[in-house]
Amino acid sequence: MKPLVSIIMGSTSDLPVMEKACQFFEEMAIPFEVNALSAHRTPAEVSDFARGAAARGIRVIIAGAGMAAALPGVIAAETPLPVIGVPIKGSTLEGLDATLAILQMPPGIPVATVAINGAQNAAILAMQMLALADPDIMQRLVAYKAGLKNKIVKANQELSQLQYKYKC
Repeated sequence: MKPLVSIIMGSTSDLPVMEKACQFFEEMAIPFEVNALSAHRTPAEVSDFARGAAARGIRVIIAGAGMAAALPGVIAAETPLPVIGVPIKGSTLEGLDATLAILQMPPGIPVATVAINGAQNAAILAMQMLALADPDIMQRLVAYKAGLKNKIVKANQELSQLQYKYKC
């Protein structure tokens, strides 16, 4: 089995956030890999990774980064694959610095950007991209989305059973 998605983070301190993407792919049976690469500390390795990802069968890259958040953009500059950036909340600007760094890419180097610490949404977006060319993945995606609806329907049924004196 070869990975279809590569999850990259600047350091293992980002794992608690990026693990949500790993868990989602595990539940959805999407083959993935996960690595730590730093745009600032290992630039040659980032370049090698980005340039070789498509040839290895990777179809989407999710890159999580905090603070200056250069990793998603550096990867996007060196690969034809779609890159989804996950801004990671830091201690100084609560992730706004990373969000702006990932959003403000120059023309020709797009990076899709999700919410701060939004690794699960990055994984869902990656699955949607993969589903365009894979009917089996599309079927699992449709089932997942139906499950989201069913959770809300069930929650409303439970809320209707709450008893309060002034609840109508």
